Amino acid sequence: MRRRTFLAIGATAAGVAGMVGYRSRPGQLEPVIPHAPVGDERLERRDSTARGRMVDFYTAVPAGHGDGRGLPVCLILHGGSKTAADFAALGFGRFLTDAVRRGKPPFVLAGATGDRLWWRPDGGDDPQRMVHEEIPRWCRARGFDTKRIALLGWSMGGYGSLLLAEAYPGFARAVVALSPAVRPGDEIFTAADQLRGTPVGLWCGRQDGLLDNVRALAKALPEPPAAGSFEDGRHNFGYWSRCLPAGMDFVSEALRR
Repeated sequence: MRRRTFLAIGATAAGVAGMVGYRSRPGQLEPVIPHAPVGDERLERRDSTARGRMVDFYTAVPAGHGDGRGLPVCLILHGGSKTAADFAALGFGRFLTDAVRRGKPPFVLAGATGDRLWWRPDGGDDPQRMVHEEIPRWCRARGFDTKRIALLGWSMGGYGSLLLAEAYPGFARAVVALSPAVRPGDEIFTAADQLRGTPVGLWCGRQDGLLDNVRALAKALPEPPAAGSFEDGRHNFGYWSRCLPAGMDFVSEALRR
């Protein structure tokens, strides 16, 4: 991969680190985001009938692509310690522009807050239905191409992305799961065959307590992972930020017409 200039959140952007609540420990990689401009990036409040409440709704368009009309969509499912309000500070808009500047076909990012329900229904609160039905509708209202959708999530959100792809085969053209919080015998494993035909990218750090589980999932998939790696890293955004460029590239190619 050609050399890129990165902005370290914990070093030259300590204020951003404070906003997202990141605290580094000795020996822990600092999160990094590309030194790339942000395009049309928005955080709005939407009324989610599926969740029975107002939620934060985030969208990002790569710099140079206006309001994103006609572009396909990658839906982001956050982990347990973040919400959609954190996506801008985590640099998602910059990762998106960086991928396009490296020659990848453009797409937009969209995501909403699902809280800590593991992207499953809990009584009258159904974040999975919000992602499957409402977010695409909100995206269509913005002119995005929701006939081409991919999913990306980390930790709890990686679990939720896989769960959604299994529940609705064919809904997503690809799934990126960064250190998904899975375990052998759970819903992801028992329904893994539903992922047949959906390219899956799996990443997990070697120092992550979930490594063995994610490796087991890679073997349990009906088809080998189409992308991903198992390199040094822990269960934190310091590691995931280093996986996102490859994850964005994988999504971009999957959403190509």
